[in-house]
Amino acid sequence: MTNYTKIGKVEGARTELHDKLALTGAEISVNTLPAGSSVPFVHAHKENEEIYFVLSGKGKAVVDGDEIALTKGDWLRIAPAGRRQFFASADSALSYICIQVKAGSLGAYTAGDALL
Repeated sequence: MTNYTKIGKVEGARTELHDKLALTGAEISVNTLPAGSSVPFVHAHKENEEIYFVLSGKGKAVVDGDEIALTKGDWLRIAPAGRRQFFASADSALSYICIQVKAGSLGAYTAGDALL
């Protein structure tokens, strides 16, 4: 048994990595919205916060009615109850990673969780 899972390049409009990487504490997806398009629904979560990283392009997120401009290199965290929807700008696709984890579940991190 190995202690890692590796996959190759992901392609397409949306790739969820939960099953592909056998994740047990997070969901990660890689997403691309074509220019002028959007996620087709507004949503929130019961327990999970989401962390977004913009890989390329530009667009916006609307969270609880607030418009947040997004461009390459931006990070955005949204609490579970935040009602959210994402939009690519009219002239640019928007590619981003979404990391979904249970809010308040992080007990230790970085060196605090390391075994040396």
